[in-house]
Amino acid sequence: MVELLLLRAVNELTSYFMGELLTFTVPIYPVGTDFQLQVWQALMTIPYGEVMTYKDLALKINNPKGTRAVGAANGKNPLPIIIPCHRVIQSDQTLGGYSGGLRIKIALLEREGFTFSSGKAGLKVVQGQSVLPLE
Repeated sequence: MVELLLLRAVNELTSYFMGELLTFTVPIYPVGTDFQLQVWQALMTIPYGEVMTYKDLALKINNPKGTRAVGAANGKNPLPIIIPCHRVIQSDQTLGGYSGGLRIKIALLEREGFTFSSGKAGLKVVQGQSVLPLE
């Protein structure tokens, strides 16, 4: 069973990097606090090619003052890419952090169609399908 799940995950990741997969369907069972699990579940609702701010993600999970905690939960994400924490940016459209490093975050977002501009605050997301508004 575990071997089949791993094979499926590898196949889906390969398809993602080939541009053939937009949504992961492999079952995952991350371990974390209730808050982390809530954040990670919300992350999985951000579609391919779209981003959401840390603030809007905190609002989405009904924790309006939890912006920093959302960022911390992203940093503890045990399954980056499958749980797409790279799709979360700061309110000023700059990238924020990424546990795999900003070069990886940039590469993942570029793969999903985003381009960036450079400014005093760092790289900003300037083009992509959309920045998700609060629902």
